Amino acid sequence: MKIEDSFYIGYITKTKGLKGEVQIFFEFPDYEDLEFDVVFVELSGKLIPYFVSASKIQSNSTGNFYFEDIDTIEKAEKLVRKKLYLPNAKMPERQDDEFYYTDLKGFIVKDEHYGELGEIIEVHEYPQQFIAVVPYKFREVMFPLNENIILNIDEDNGILEVSLPEGLIDIYINE
Repeated sequence: MKIEDSFYIGYITKTKGLKGEVQIFFEFPDYEDLEFDVVFVELSGKLIPYFVSASKIQSNSTGNFYFEDIDTIEKAEKLVRKKLYLPNAKMPERQDDEFYYTDLKGFIVKDEHYGELGEIIEVHEYPQQFIAVVPYKFREVMFPLNENIILNIDEDNGILEVSLPEGLIDIYINE
């Protein structure tokens, strides 16, 4: 399995107990809809399959998992902080009207004061908010994605119109 044939769902945060149980933090928004018979762990740039023998999904974007052949804390510790993926074929179907902040990757950002800033190259998801990353004047500018900043999303043309807080761009371009 290659990374381009899969989608990122989260990472292993810690071990639990002594029998190889691990806790997973999900960064995929609809993690409750995913099927977990096998997950792929990124180790040294390769995706290695781990078969799930038991799992319990929590409501706080976490889950506790046992993998086949991982039966000691020592084996489980080697997986901590590793990224997890599922095959693209297991991606849940989305409704036509569903749109996520992560869908904005590749959109051109236009600010009402600064004009066109550039293309969103990454959207990071943090517990409290989503952050867009845009290269602007040879710097990476980061700004939150929320209703207070977004003025309009033109899905047809791939344009995100924003009103960034006063002084935010100056922080990045003035040193």
